[in-house]
Order: sequence, then C-alpha cells, then structure tokens
Amino acid sequence: MKILLLGRNGQLGWELQRSLAPLGELVAPGRAERGDLSQIGELTDMAYESGAQVIVNAAAYTAVDRAQDPAEQDVCMDVNAGAPAALAMVARETGALLVHYSSDYVFDGSGHEPRDEEASPGADSVYGESKAAGDFSIETSGCAHLILRTSWVYGARGGNFAKTMLRLAQERDELKVVSDQVGAPTGAELLADVTAHMIRHTLVNPALSGLYNVVASGETSWHGYAQHVIERARAAGLPIRVAPEALRAIPTSDYPTPAVRPLNSRLSTEKLRRQFGLTLPHWTVGVNRMLDEVLSR
Repeated sequence: MKILLLGRNGQLGWELQRSLAPLGELVAPGRAERGDLSQIGELTDMAYESGAQVIVNAAAYTAVDRAQDPAEQDVCMDVNAGAPAALAMVARETGALLVHYSSDYVFDGSGHEPRDEEASPGADSVYGESKAAGDFSIETSGCAHLILRTSWVYGARGGNFAKTMLRLAQERDELKVVSDQVGAPTGAELLADVTAHMIRHTLVNPALSGLYNVVASGETSWHGYAQHVIERARAAGLPIRVAPEALRAIPTSDYPTPAVRPLNSRLSTEKLRRQFGLTLPHWTVGVNRMLDEVLSR
C-alpha cells in the first residue's frame, strides 16, 4: 500500500512520518516537490500520479490572526478549502481514502458543553471559515474519508505554548494568561497514533468513514495549562522567576487579537471511542511526556 503524506514538516506531519511508516510505502513530498497546497493544479497532478491508496493531508494555513488580513484571505481559503476539495476529487476518482484534520475554530465557541460531530459550524474567523469549508467539501465529495477535528495541538518538535511559558517564566516576575478559553491540549504524537489506528480499521471497514472529534480527555484553560507547565518545571529544578501567585488569570477581553478565539473548545469524543474502541489519555499525560523531553535537553 502507498500512503501520500502532505505537510511532513509540521508538528503533526513529523509524527505521522513515524506512525504511518509501518502501514506501507510512505511518500511525503515537500512544498518544492509539488506538495504545496496553495498550488492546487500541481498538487492535484502530483496526487493522481502518486498512485496512493491513502492520502493524508496534515498541511494547513494556520496563521490565524494573519488570515484576517484581506490580502491573506485568498491563500488561506486556497490552502484550507480549495486544496482539500481537490484532494477529495482525486480520492473519489481513484478510490483512495482521504485523511484530513479539522479544528475547533469551525465553531463560535459559545456555551459550555462539548460539541459532537453533528453540531453545525459557525466560525467567527476567516481561518475557522476556511476549515469549515474544507470539511464540507470533503464530506459532500463522495470520497472515502476520515476528518479528525482537534484542538490545542502541540508537539515536542518546534514551538508551542508550553515552551513559550517555560521561557517567559524564567525571564519575568509576572505572567498574565487567559483563563476563560477552555479546551484540551492534544499532542501531535497522540493524533498521529490515533490516525494510524483509524486508517487500519477504515480500510477493512469502509463504513467507519466520516468525521470524528479527536482530543485528549479532560479540560483546562490556557491559564491552567500554563500553571501545570510552570509548576512541573519548577519541581524539576528549572530556574523559574515567576512566583505561583504572580501567574495572573485574565479574561480574553484583556488580550485582544485580530481573530476571535473560541471560548469553548470542548469536543466530545464519544463517537471515536465507540467506533474505534479507543481510550484517550488525560491531557496532562501527553504534556508531561513532552515536558520530560524538553526539560532533559
């Protein structure tokens, strides 16, 4: 079996290179090798020519605030909506399974209950609108697909929120972190392993095709996330300057950004756990593993 992976250099793409390798021959072209999602014609030709039985799209336009700039909106839509639609067409015509990743940003973040896969999108940002459009194109294309909707993704490779907090906590006497946005930090490693498991089962049972929420269990705020990271680093002996009481909780309104962030990023994983027989670890498990790696360097 041949697997085409797009977005090999991102946090998730890096982990997917590991998790997908045992499933078959993995082909992972870079942007210069016709793997650029903003060049839809070249991308489509390359996908056809690859002869892949599985197409995994881990590439996306993720500059959430920059996407609000009118000069950036077309490329955001091309990458997050146009390219997935083109890949879905390839998958439908070749019989390939298309795997794609979605975002909690497709919702407006209202309420307090976890959203399931039947919830209607209602994005408050250009990025969210582009991701919702990509999802819709795939779902209505007629191709076999797995759309994995997730949130707050991090990885040990590259930058992430936890690493930023570790750096700032060593440089400053006080930190202010938003406390009214709630979700589940989800590791790229977990997403990659779940993806491989889902692909194996869906190739055997195509009826499993569809949209699934995939996040770690439990929930926290960005402030709670920062608190966990900093206290674990303090216990490990890192020279933390900021005192526990100096890690201030602030509302989103005190930290304005060009793109609106969802206050409620809770996603129900009941469908995933039922259909694929998975148990999703608590968000602290993956974060602690990532911190152990980072702090040991």
